[in-house]
Amino acid sequence: MHYDTYLAQHRTRAADLRAEADAYRLATAAKQPYAIRTRLGWTLVEVGLRLASPGPAFAH
Repeated sequence: MHYDTYLAQHRTRAADLRAEADAYRLATAAKQPYAIRTRLGWTLVEVGLRLASPGPAFAH
C-alpha cells in the first residue's frame, strides 16, 4: 500500500478516538451530581469503620 493510504487510515482512526474520548468526557460530566453523594457515602463508611473498630490497647 502507498503511504497516503496508511496516513488516511491513521487520520480516520485518530478522529474516531477523539470523538470517543469526547463522548466519554461528556458522559462523565453528566454524572457529576452523584460525585458529592459518592464522597459523602464513602466518608460515612469510613466513620462507621472507625467507630466499629476497637480502640488501641493500653499497657498498664
